[in-house]
Amino acid sequence: MEPHISIVTLGVSDLDRSVRFYDEGLGLPLRERDPDSNVAFFELAGAWLSLYPRDLLAEDATVPADGSGFAGVTIAHNVATREGVDDVLAQAEAAGGDLVKSGEEVFWGGYSGYFADPDGHLWEVAWNPDFDLD
Repeated sequence: MEPHISIVTLGVSDLDRSVRFYDEGLGLPLRERDPDSNVAFFELAGAWLSLYPRDLLAEDATVPADGSGFAGVTIAHNVATREGVDDVLAQAEAAGGDLVKSGEEVFWGGYSGYFADPDGHLWEVAWNPDFDLD
């Protein structure tokens, strides 16, 4: 397997609400889609984010759709500055996301915080002084 992730798909309970959150709220570039489609794609730098109804995604994977609690997965978004963490967390909260953990200094020497999208998917927003994102 090549060390490359091409698409991350999030199972969502309300596709239209989630599309609005990621498109209008966070400003991710939404690929043109048929309004009757049950999938949405956002083109990111080097990968895609897709949204798909949670029950249909579970059915496709042949697993129960009623999972709850922490799924053991977070999605990370690194920013170029410490201040950028707080900016993205505020943007996510204004878009309807939940602030899970405010930005703070972390044990590995950076600064990070967490928000949850409308379906509870956790996003870490981080500034790492050892990453050159410019």
